[in-house]
Amino acid sequence: MFAKLAVSLLPLYAATAHAYANPMTCTGVCTNAHDPALIRRADGTYFRFSTGGKIAIHSAPAITGPWVYKGAVIPAGSKINLAGNQDLWAPDVALVGSTYYLYYSVSTFGSQNSAIGVATSTTLDVGSWTDLGTTGISSTASKSYNAIDANLFFDGSSYYMNFGSFWSDIFQVKMANPPLRTSGSSSTNIALTPTGTHAQEGAFMYKYGSYYYLFTSVGICCGYDTNRPASGAEYKIKVCRSSTATGGFVDKDGVSCLNGGGTIVLESHGNVYGPGGQGIFNDPSLGPVLYYHYVDTTIGYADGQKRFGMNTINFSSGWPVV
Repeated sequence: MFAKLAVSLLPLYAATAHAYANPMTCTGVCTNAHDPALIRRADGTYFRFSTGGKIAIHSAPAITGPWVYKGAVIPAGSKINLAGNQDLWAPDVALVGSTYYLYYSVSTFGSQNSAIGVATSTTLDVGSWTDLGTTGISSTASKSYNAIDANLFFDGSSYYMNFGSFWSDIFQVKMANPPLRTSGSSSTNIALTPTGTHAQEGAFMYKYGSYYYLFTSVGICCGYDTNRPASGAEYKIKVCRSSTATGGFVDKDGVSCLNGGGTIVLESHGNVYGPGGQGIFNDPSLGPVLYYHYVDTTIGYADGQKRFGMNTINFSSGWPVV
């Protein structure tokens, strides 16, 4: 009887053990939020930047909204002379001193002819951004990386740019100060899925306590409405950590992030499908918040239907838990 009961409880236990909280309720314009980047201005206004619309700008009085569309960061398109300079991707935003830096990708889908650009503003508002073109990070078919999906990180003394998508996955290069261009140093591979298509991208680094956490999006990001991947092959968010910002990242089981390591932070569950394009925002009232895009399966699977997702995240165990 006990054995039968134990067996019957296994599915329930598994579901409980792998349960994730649903995203916080988002109000206002919460769709078409691919690859969101989030920041809060000193006056308390939240700004969300996303892929498409020459980097779309939305703002809100709270992290949950109501979000209102404001316009484009670079309405004329990037000055970088590459295919895709009118369809900018994967923004990353940071405050450096009194200036906001917004990094973006110029590429076309599946191409390695790519570059990371930068625009600056002192207010975040529409019409205030100046496109400065390339950061010096670019790629062609001769490179082992794809120069998209930028993420700036400051370790207290130096600026670093984490970037990459497929090919040999995630790389890092030291940036100058201020971080408009690279320092001229070579890039270093910091995360790699060594088999298959190397489907890993969207790096985001966050420090909590004495560890540096490297979050990545692993799997297939897009086109779910026309070519849905095999179950489990869609986007999911993984993490590795290190005691330094520049390498040695391992997952919870000690597997190197350069050898396919990565502990799952968030994956498809319930109506949430393919979460990714993530970042961490330290909200003044909520604490660390994991934000990302996802598909709500009750609404639709198209790229333009991707929603802005948010969950508080707890690092008390030493590993981030949604």
